[in-house]
Amino acid sequence: MPVPRTSVLAAALLAVVGLAVAGCGGNARPGDTGAEQPLRSTSPSNAPDSSITGQAAPQPSGTDTSSDQDVRMKIQITVGNRRFQATILDSAAGRDLIAQLPLTIDMTDHGSVEKTGRLPSPLSLDGQPDGADPDVADVGYYAPGNDLVFYYGDQSYYPGIVIIGRLDGDAAARIANMRGAITATIEAHTD
Repeated sequence: MPVPRTSVLAAALLAVVGLAVAGCGGNARPGDTGAEQPLRSTSPSNAPDSSITGQAAPQPSGTDTSSDQDVRMKIQITVGNRRFQATILDSAAGRDLIAQLPLTIDMTDHGSVEKTGRLPSPLSLDGQPDGADPDVADVGYYAPGNDLVFYYGDQSYYPGIVIIGRLDGDAAARIANMRGAITATIEAHTD
């Protein structure tokens, strides 16, 4: 007896839906949260900051068998006589920024939400999404303009934005109080 046409179509539809759902898992590894990891340095002088990943930072247990203690890569930002720090994420773009330091950038204000300034060389976009919705205090890279960005206000999703780090402490509020253009010197932070 022939199988009704609607049964064949229903079976085909179920097979397509099943394959689509199975493909939604992506290439995630067990325990992968999708978040970029903070840049690591072999210097034990900086304490981990859990505000970047939203997870508790690992605490030294005294039984660490690794050869070096992992800490996040910090940068120091100087504007006039004001200094503040940011933590840079371990991503291709973050590593490219660190490789360009030290540098001095003239930055302009855009929309009372961000300060932007052109970098001397583009940052890698390997492994980065097409855009981002930055939070207040994020450090970003705007790829189409080759700009480093300090977000101190609410910016919505925009194509070309890459989050590369986070301003520490009250740095975003302090930048928000700097009216107009600024000149920022950025260098690796050491204690």
